[in-house]
Amino acid sequence: MSQLTRRTFLACLAALPPGAWAGPTADAPLPLLLAQDAPAGVDPAGYLVSEKYDGVRAFWDGRTLRFRSGRPVAAPPWFTARLPATALDGELWLGRGRFDALSAAVRRQLSLDDEWRQIRYMVFDLPGVAGAFSARASKIESLARQLRWTQLQAVPQAPVPDPPQLQRRLDAVVRAGGEGLMLHRADALHVAGRSPLLLKLKPLHDADALVVAHVPGRGKHTGRLGALHVRTAEGIEFLVGTGFSDAERESPPPVGSWVTYTYRGTTATGVPRFASFMRRREG
Repeated sequence: MSQLTRRTFLACLAALPPGAWAGPTADAPLPLLLAQDAPAGVDPAGYLVSEKYDGVRAFWDGRTLRFRSGRPVAAPPWFTARLPATALDGELWLGRGRFDALSAAVRRQLSLDDEWRQIRYMVFDLPGVAGAFSARASKIESLARQLRWTQLQAVPQAPVPDPPQLQRRLDAVVRAGGEGLMLHRADALHVAGRSPLLLKLKPLHDADALVVAHVPGRGKHTGRLGALHVRTAEGIEFLVGTGFSDAERESPPPVGSWVTYTYRGTTATGVPRFASFMRRREG
């Protein structure tokens, strides 16, 4: 699965019966559309804008709900039974500022019904469906109306006319406890991989990195984590030493796991500036 090209992946989707994607038979990263950071002063003309949810990415292939890594989500059968045969891409979400509770719920191997009855599946794309994103967004809205299930919702998408109004919307979302905004080209066909067709706009940039080592703490952190030694997908290695709670320093993300960090720009050699731990990446 990890060796599929973008063209092969979409061809496989198109060859299947409508609304059903066979999905991987073993854990393997899914070739999903990934966002790039929005450039400074981005003009939103031509984009549809939505809130960036602080949830867990989840792909429904018509049969199995999977994390971005390809690993199945241990969702309760009653939850997946309500999902349609159509392939969906979206975010499992509990609400603003509730990522930790969501993470705990979706990581359980034995799901708890009380937790899952609070989780919403915020759908933002229909992989394998032909046409522009604006048309796919309309189809998601129609699908959500047909299902009449409050736990599956179409992510609201709307045009924003100019950069000042985009900034005002970003400010309003952040003040209300949200992470930021997503900008998706309205005329974009569905593609896989990191693409400028999808942009994320946040007060801080964020990215993912692989934990390659734990650096022991000193002083007040003696006996627990001092920093994470991490490596990006591009091979850049650096330390992340801030942003941890006491509990995270006592029980840090294990070597081999992926974490999300925030940063403010990069050095001339590509090393993130002021990298700070945000959370362990699910999936």
